[in-house]
Amino acid sequence: MSTESLFRPFSLKSLNIKNRIVMAPMTRSFSPGGVPTDQVAAYYQKRAEGEVGLILSEGTVIDRPSSSNDPNIPHFHGEQSLAGWKKVIDGVHYAGGAMAPQIWHMGIMDNHHSGWVPPVPFEGPSGLNRPGFVNGRVMTEEDIADTIAAFGRAAADAKRLGFDTVEIHGAHGYLIDQFFWNETNKRTDIWGGKTLGERTRFAVEVIKEVRQQVGEELPLIIRLSQFKPSAYTNKLAASPQELEEWVSPLVDAGVDIFHCSQRRFWEPEFEGSDLNFAGWVKKVSGKATITVGSVGLTGEFLAAFAGEASQPSSLDELLRRMDRGDFDLVAVGRPLLADPNWVKKVREGRKEELKGFTKDALAELVMG
Repeated sequence: MSTESLFRPFSLKSLNIKNRIVMAPMTRSFSPGGVPTDQVAAYYQKRAEGEVGLILSEGTVIDRPSSSNDPNIPHFHGEQSLAGWKKVIDGVHYAGGAMAPQIWHMGIMDNHHSGWVPPVPFEGPSGLNRPGFVNGRVMTEEDIADTIAAFGRAAADAKRLGFDTVEIHGAHGYLIDQFFWNETNKRTDIWGGKTLGERTRFAVEVIKEVRQQVGEELPLIIRLSQFKPSAYTNKLAASPQELEEWVSPLVDAGVDIFHCSQRRFWEPEFEGSDLNFAGWVKKVSGKATITVGSVGLTGEFLAAFAGEASQPSSLDELLRRMDRGDFDLVAVGRPLLADPNWVKKVREGRKEELKGFTKDALAELVMG
């Protein structure tokens, strides 16, 4: 199939990108003390030079004492870290690219394998990371208010530094997702609730604060997932109706683009339709969506951590769905982590030059 639909420009509010390919956010622990290095800046610039339309940064944490469980994950606060991000965005723009930081709070986490722990306990809606696993404290009203404000400050800093858009991480069992999930949100106050719609309140307040800080013209992305690392088959929304109850309040609060994370983009979300997660969210929200999940490779990302290698795979099914209008943008992870020129090779039809992926690529910032 022709890859032409991947290479149409995309514009929304102040965001103008040259194609539909997004670099997915992938955690890279290469920022000692939370400060992105010159090598981190070069890593992103290489992807912009390789013709990625929109780069989403690795998760970068907001200004809360226990927002991270890893000392080498970048911060999006503090003078030194923000100076590092300024180098990143300037390099991406120099290469003709566009970029968003993915702003993040991990919530209740397992302790890092290195033994490092934050200076205060992890925090979350109910102290739970998954059923039966308590490893932190229940957030107070003051904690919640301060966290919402910290998301807003990070977004304001992103705009000030010159980023083109902002992504809020609301997926994969991290803080915002811990509020969504009934297994980790046992609250009986206004931040809890029996229905998924009620449990969107924390996310709604974060989005409203971010929108207030960045104004109306900067597009706002939120990443969502049904699955959790502790529950791959989980469905927050078990039906299209529940999905609408979940995403509609987020639209009303100010979301422009939904980044719909699933492990394999071709899997249908609900019975009776072959629409994937991004397809359904676009249908019920009317907003632009990004699809993601094992694009361009056999195997899926989580298996890569266990040492499973992946080989290049056909893009035909992706293109069929894209041409049908199921989603607007396509996020690519491991292929771009392993090869900064993946987009250019796809555009030029150089299929034989596409690389596979091995766990080794996780251990370095691949530059070529």
